[in-house]
Order: sequence, then structure tokens, then C-alpha cells
Amino acid sequence: MSPFTGSAPRTQEWRHLRLAVDDGVATVTLARPAKLNALTFGAYADLRDLLAELARERSVRALVLGGEGRGFCSGGDVDEIIGATLSMDTAQLLDFNRMTGQVVRAIRECPFPVIAAVHGVAAGAGAVLALAADFRIADPTARFAFLFTRVGLSGGDMGAAYLLPRVVGLGHATRLLMLGEPVRAPEAERIGLISELTEEGEAGERAAALARRLADGPALAHAQTKALLTAELDMPLAASVELDAATQALLMNGEDYAEFHAAFTEKRPPKWRGR
Repeated sequence: MSPFTGSAPRTQEWRHLRLAVDDGVATVTLARPAKLNALTFGAYADLRDLLAELARERSVRALVLGGEGRGFCSGGDVDEIIGATLSMDTAQLLDFNRMTGQVVRAIRECPFPVIAAVHGVAAGAGAVLALAADFRIADPTARFAFLFTRVGLSGGDMGAAYLLPRVVGLGHATRLLMLGEPVRAPEAERIGLISELTEEGEAGERAAALARRLADGPALAHAQTKALLTAELDMPLAASVELDAATQALLMNGEDYAEFHAAFTEKRPPKWRGR
């Protein structure tokens, strides 16, 4: 995402989520605990716009996405979204579905790692938000459910049919998207849906620790690794190795690469600058 901005000022208050930033680590909390953090039109739009703003500012080096209360996110609000969409025309429905996909693209395309800290339910759109993250840290209470067919819609929502087979394989993805059955934490770990299984109540703490580790590391190297992982999913090998070569040549001309050599020579930890 381009760091250049126009006339619009930075958003001072986010009405549909909580944001905290501490020394390069952003913590974004879905904060509707009474509704298991069900998403509204405004919540989708805030996530889309927040990720774009943070990407432009280049001050955030890692982001933790979590949910307040008993769960991560129960998906789209039944009354405020599903009920409302019944009265929309095709153009309005297309605008809404494009917006939800823009949130997933923003998670995948922002130049910093995103870590989902999952406890309790991650259902429907909530499961896809976690899926789109670079890391999924979950505790034993976590359960994932891609519920779209359960409401009469395609399981391929918000990029799920693209991302999920690449994370867990086509067979598991077909079962999860077609049947919409919940996957509890032990099975999610077994099939590769989660990156780390913690003790109960520790997902947020472990996600924060990972975010701190990433933020203290070589941010530009992390950003380019994420970009290549996304870009090369559909590339032939020849194009991938050429893109790798060009990327490495650029990074080898950067300050962090020279800093590593200086630190190694001087027998001290590197002082990463993200440049």
C-alpha cells in the first residue's frame, strides 16, 4: 500500500473497534462482547479503513487482532446484516460483499504481520478474518466454523475458497466450507489451521509476545516475506524465483542487511531499522 496521503486527515476515533498502539505493535479489539463481537456494516468498514491507514503510516510493525469477552468473533450480525441484506438490491449487495472482501485483502496486503488471537467462537466472517491473518494463536476453547452454507450461501465467501485450501489442503477445506461443521482447537492444530495452541486464556498473551518479537525484528524483511507468500501463491516457479531474486537484491542494498554484518562482526545483537 502506498504511504502517500491526500487531504483526508487521520481518523482520531474508531467507533466499531478499539485500537491501541505501543512501540510498533497495534492491538485491534472487536468490542461487542454482548453479541460475541458480531460484525456490523460499520465494523467491516472500520477494519478496512484502519488497516489502510496503518499501512500508509508505516509506524506499525505487527498487529494483533482479538475479540473482547467470551469469543473472537461470531460473524456477521444476524439482525444488522443478514436481516438488512434481505431488502437490498443487487447493486447494494455487490457493494457489501466487495467491502467484506476488501477487509480480507487489506489483512493480506498490509506490510506487517497480522496475528489473530482466538478464543471461543470464530464463526462465519470471524473464521475468515482469522484465516486471513499470518498467524493464528488459539487456546483450547477456540472453535472455527465456516457457516456460510448453513445460511444458504456459498462457502466461498470473503476469499475463503482461495485461502483455506492453501492453509489446510483441498480435502479439509471442502469439508469445512461445504458442511459448515465446527472445528475445535485440537483438530484445528492437527490440520494446520492454527499456528500455535496455548493453554486456556493465554492466546492473547502469546499473540502479544509474538507481535513484540516481530516488531523488534527486521520489519522490511518481514514485509517482503509476507508480500512474496501472497504474490507467489499463483505464480509458476520461474516467475517466483525471479521475483525472489529481485527482492533479495533490493534488500541486500538496505541498511538492515549491512547492520546484520556489522553486528555479527562486532559480536552484538543487530539494531534493526526496517530499512
